[in-house]
Amino acid sequence: MNRKLRMGMVGGGKDAFIGAIHRFAANMDGLIEVAAGALSINPEIAVDSGKSLFLPANRTYLTYDEMISKEAALPADERIDFVTIVTPNFAHFAPAMMALDHGFHVVIEKPITFTLDEALQLKKKVEETGLVLCLTHTYSGYPMVKQAKAMVADGVLGKIRKVWVEYPQGWLSKLSEREGNAQAAWRTDPKKSGKAGCMGDIGTHAAHLSEYITGAKITHLCADLNALVPGRMLDDDGGVLLKFDNGAAGVLMASQVAAGEENALKIRIYGEKGGLEWAQHEPNTLLVKWLDAPTQILRAGANYGDRLSSYATSNCRTPGGHPEGYLEAFANIYHNFAKTISARIDGSTPTKEELDFPGVEDGIRGMAFIDNVVASAQSDIKWTEYKINS
Repeated sequence: MNRKLRMGMVGGGKDAFIGAIHRFAANMDGLIEVAAGALSINPEIAVDSGKSLFLPANRTYLTYDEMISKEAALPADERIDFVTIVTPNFAHFAPAMMALDHGFHVVIEKPITFTLDEALQLKKKVEETGLVLCLTHTYSGYPMVKQAKAMVADGVLGKIRKVWVEYPQGWLSKLSEREGNAQAAWRTDPKKSGKAGCMGDIGTHAAHLSEYITGAKITHLCADLNALVPGRMLDDDGGVLLKFDNGAAGVLMASQVAAGEENALKIRIYGEKGGLEWAQHEPNTLLVKWLDAPTQILRAGANYGDRLSSYATSNCRTPGGHPEGYLEAFANIYHNFAKTISARIDGSTPTKEELDFPGVEDGIRGMAFIDNVVASAQSDIKWTEYKINS
């Protein structure tokens, strides 16, 4: 590729949090530029946001369907290459389907859709078109998460027996949705967020991380969901017992009413020979705990190719000792997606490391997790079979 990939963004205007994160991440490696946008359902915000990003007036659109249809009509050397969707959950499916129908690859903020049925329809469309869909499960982009995955796959820990994953936050400890907090308002509204609150928002991240690192799939679960803040319409706390297809047992905790916690995602995985521990608050560190030896500390660094996997080092930008965090992990997903798309355009083959980013199957697993957790929490049966159907 002798040019940057051109991105069109749906949502993510100047009044949004996650849109700026996507743009930072997409821009970090110089592979992508924002070329067009339908940045808000509010026309004034859409236009002002386009100006702040220095988009041409004729490529600052007021609706996603206008953007997609007009971009598709442009010459191939001008139109966007892919669409990034950063709207609330209920507004993911329609622009994604339209983008795929018009020949554009897609990046979607998780969860992939509003319902599992929509996710399954997206999968069918991806298969029909042969296009690429990327889902931004951010935490799978951290180098030491990739190192953990590689070590499990290589059998370093032996057979995996136990998974503990926790994701406590405290930002919804009050009824913030009724106090002018726009993020809280849509995330706790079942009409915009879906049938789950906390479990849909951050529980899906925890579930994805457990499956991503172990390479195993959840087969059964037993869930308890709670709305602990009076007046809240969706769950803000919950715990789930898990069983995996490799015989491992698991525990997943997610809460947004853990007062004082920020974004304390943490996972521990134990096998026959030892365990792994990774925490998002200290993302450059992976603890390796041995049954018959002292704990080993592994650190991220692009210069550690002699001791880390290629998946880890290819997702590091700096030598050891230079912190890389959330934005870099997010950027790793965009980097690998961009390299994969560029290879397609060039007619070449992306590396296995570049192909390592979440896709439509991860999105389906996430929506199935939401459905099954809610069904289990509403059931008197201890164990609920993990189903994927509409």
